[in-house]
Amino acid sequence: MKKVLGFIAAISACSVQATTSVFIDIKSQVPSIETEIRYFGGDNFVGGRIDGYLAPKCLLSPAAAIGVAKAQQALGEFGLGLKVFDCYRPQSAVDHFVRWAKVLKDTKHKAKFYPDVPKSELFQRGYIAAQSGHSRGSTLDVTVIDLATKEELDMGSGWDYFSPVSWPSYQAISANQRANRMLLAKVMSSAGFMGLTEEWWHFTLLNEPYKDQYFTHPVQ
Repeated sequence: MKKVLGFIAAISACSVQATTSVFIDIKSQVPSIETEIRYFGGDNFVGGRIDGYLAPKCLLSPAAAIGVAKAQQALGEFGLGLKVFDCYRPQSAVDHFVRWAKVLKDTKHKAKFYPDVPKSELFQRGYIAAQSGHSRGSTLDVTVIDLATKEELDMGSGWDYFSPVSWPSYQAISANQRANRMLLAKVMSSAGFMGLTEEWWHFTLLNEPYKDQYFTHPVQ
């Protein structure tokens, strides 16, 4: 916990410039955070490694990293912690999604990630877009785990599940699942992040430093 507090103080004292070189590898600074960068592997809606992911790292702007460290500290007091699935996402990865979405016959992981959505409608319904807030470096996809067992809390749907079931406000799940979503949302909100109405796992720093910049450097 002292390391987390020291990291927050050190980063807060830095002069942050609009350059990708200042992005933080959050795992190296807050080791208790679990990372499972799904776009580095094959467990994602495309079904393979995504362009621009050269390493399984969670990179974030220093300001976002401070917020994540605060959220981890708050959860840690209860034996819980964060697990991240995606953080900074280069524009080349978004371009990969766009290309994939246009190949309608490629539905390798449809059953797991978008069973009720025709692939031809992924753009229309907003699941795929030409730009992503992740490319600005202050957005992450995250869940909550038990620090002792590393098991994820049950959120009622998987990550990147393209369905109203994934909406934070969705009611037709158990009370425990709704409570877990509320816990994650409250902790992230208290740390300075805003959620997304369609995805319980998606959070963006309210005062993100690079609101108009979409970075292209790879995750490495």
